[in-house]
Amino acid sequence: MTEKEVIGIDLGGTAIKLGRFLENGTCVESVTIATPQPATPEGVIDAIADMVLKLNYKNKAIALGIGTPGPTDAQGRIALVAINLSDWKNVPLAEELELKTGLKTIIANDANCAGLGEAWLGAGKNYQNMILLTLGTGVGGAIILNGKLFTGHLGSAGELGLITLNPDGHNCNSGNQGSLEQYVSATAIYRDTKKTPAELGELAENNDLSALTFWQNYGKQLGAGLASLIYILTPEAIIIGGGVSASSKFFLPSTETEINRRVLPSSRVGLKLMVAQLGNQAGMVGAAKLAWQNCT
Repeated sequence: MTEKEVIGIDLGGTAIKLGRFLENGTCVESVTIATPQPATPEGVIDAIADMVLKLNYKNKAIALGIGTPGPTDAQGRIALVAINLSDWKNVPLAEELELKTGLKTIIANDANCAGLGEAWLGAGKNYQNMILLTLGTGVGGAIILNGKLFTGHLGSAGELGLITLNPDGHNCNSGNQGSLEQYVSATAIYRDTKKTPAELGELAENNDLSALTFWQNYGKQLGAGLASLIYILTPEAIIIGGGVSASSKFFLPSTETEINRRVLPSSRVGLKLMVAQLGNQAGMVGAAKLAWQNCT
């Protein structure tokens, strides 16, 4: 009997990653294609469908999972909005791809897929309850409870970067003020220091005192934000991903100190704070897991 597969897809503004996965997580084959420009729903759907049919030449795939850069409906069928893609509003992505490929399809937000990927094959694989925080241009997140992605009754839960850190802080695109994202994203770092996280990381590597102090304070703010999430979710593990995590060795010690200061020991028994392992493959891996969990 031939072993069945699913195809995991990570849809981004510049590239689309696709991979064929066995149920044990083995990636049999993967490919990256450029996102059509302009990235209209029609162009993107056609490009994905065409590549799925090529990847599935042995007809072993039974489902598709897709991570999209924006919120989806609770059923994982419709891309409500897609950041960095053209004219995406209420796109029936799952239905369109099912029609074009004949494969059952489910979609989820890309940060949620990254969390699912890390929980399945990455840093969180030994934990059933964890959160992922992606520190990039913005701050995304994912909540895994009892091994499953938690997105709430509307499908939009897990916006961990949008919790309030400072009620009187900088305005956020979400409409919130002083959100965690306004303090720990790469955008916020550049706004406050006129340096990129990579530049500050390099300075810290060379023992630059101002950079080391910056990262220590950064870790403290991150710890304050995580304290709220820990009290609510009491995760076994917190996984830090995204581009800023490249400098984690300079800020995670102060993050941990701040968590220990703010959070009662009873709410953080055995809590592990760690760095994501799958890099930019996490979204594709998680999309495959999404398909295995929901479509098979």
